[in-house]
Amino acid sequence: MQTTTISFTNMHTHGELFANVLRARRQSFIVQNNWDLPQAEGMEFDQYDTPASRWVAVHERGEVLAGIRLTPTTARCGIYSYMIRDAQRGILGGSIPKHLLFDEAPVDEHVWESSRVFVSHAVPMGVRRKVHAELIAGLNQAARELGATRHLGLINANWPRWYRRCGMEGEAMGPVLNFDDGEFQVVATNLVQKLH
Repeated sequence: MQTTTISFTNMHTHGELFANVLRARRQSFIVQNNWDLPQAEGMEFDQYDTPASRWVAVHERGEVLAGIRLTPTTARCGIYSYMIRDAQRGILGGSIPKHLLFDEAPVDEHVWESSRVFVSHAVPMGVRRKVHAELIAGLNQAARELGATRHLGLINANWPRWYRRCGMEGEAMGPVLNFDDGEFQVVATNLVQKLH
């Protein structure tokens, strides 16, 4: 099992990995979750898949097991910045509630957003926890290498339980919200408490 951070500047060195991440996202979000998202040629993508972002992939023998996208909170592309901020500003058409944060969404070069988190449904239950741990370790390492001291994510509201298991420190940045058949909350992860 390998964990790779992909960018627009290095994707050519990883063969089909980036395309396979987008294919796995389509399988996870469009096929399995039945979300109405943009897709083309068997791949899911959106307005945040730009050269400003990075993608962390856990993969084995060409198969993408899990993935996540990192986007700087300073990103700009047309009217878009990053998903959490754009939801708060009301430009996502209400697919994510506007009141997802207690305060104004940060715009800070040391804060990145994590989004499009998935673990493939094909990953057997016996190795799912290991794959998830690899993904989180890869996310935290990639974010630190990008100069982040924190990353934000809209994640399942049961985060306090698994954050402790992963040795992570998080802080609720907004209320628990009920949408898309689940409870979610914006959480900021502190990346400076443990640098190993």
